[in-house]
Amino acid sequence: MSSARALVVQRLLPVALLLVAMSSIQSGASIAQQLFPVIGASGATSLRLLLASALMLVIIRPWRWPVTRQAWKAIVVYGVAMGMMNFLLYQALVTVPLGIAVALEFTGPLAVAVFTSRRPRDLAWIALAIVGLAILLWPDKGIEHGIDPRGALCALGAGVCWALYILFGRKAGSGNGTQSAALGITIAAIVMAPIGLIEAGTAIFAPAVLPVGLTIAVLSTALPYTLEMFALSRMPTHMFGTLMSLEPAIGALSGLLFLGQQLTVLQWLAIGTVIMASMGTTLTARSAAPVQS
Repeated sequence: MSSARALVVQRLLPVALLLVAMSSIQSGASIAQQLFPVIGASGATSLRLLLASALMLVIIRPWRWPVTRQAWKAIVVYGVAMGMMNFLLYQALVTVPLGIAVALEFTGPLAVAVFTSRRPRDLAWIALAIVGLAILLWPDKGIEHGIDPRGALCALGAGVCWALYILFGRKAGSGNGTQSAALGITIAAIVMAPIGLIEAGTAIFAPAVLPVGLTIAVLSTALPYTLEMFALSRMPTHMFGTLMSLEPAIGALSGLLFLGQQLTVLQWLAIGTVIMASMGTTLTARSAAPVQS
């Protein structure tokens, strides 16, 4: 009986940790929007990345292991993509509800899953995702006056960066995943910090702002990246991808709970179609081998 319980715990623990990681990321994004009126979306991005990189450098101490020149190339692209992904998502959140922004951003990993498969059946999942996006972007279907085009473009741009983050993150993390994550976050902070400093100035270091920024850094970066790294190495790829598909719904729920963002029935339906497309692509993928970090 004890061995059976241990097996159940072994299987359920990574799932639970991944759900906590996704909830943490979306909760952090909700809290980050509270800083937008004070330091702007760019300032919030810079503060989050600066504090997250400081935490990761202290905790991981990535300088303890050597990095090859080839690995550095992947880590640099991975870090820049990470920084741009965060920057564009926060820009989108200025005018687009969290759940919708995450659904639009999720087209990035969905595209990676579909185009790396190259099978005719995946065209159905592409079509389903397009239907969801069409509903989200259709005029006069937003909360008040439709989805802001600039915000939608920023969210889609974040999706492109997410795709690059995945592709180069795999290469960067092929050796020491936690080391690559710490270095990537540091590179993202170096690239994006000047933009936030130009927009917000020294206000991002105000005593009233720093505690909120630290909370966002932990919830949106340090904690979920650590939990995801643990889960990645302990569950099959298809299960990880399927669970990650729930992130737009978790984002919508976070927006509702923390920000009071009400979505229409059509918008919930659209988010559901994006989730179904992602799940379908993941579940019909050829490989179900565990991901090695």
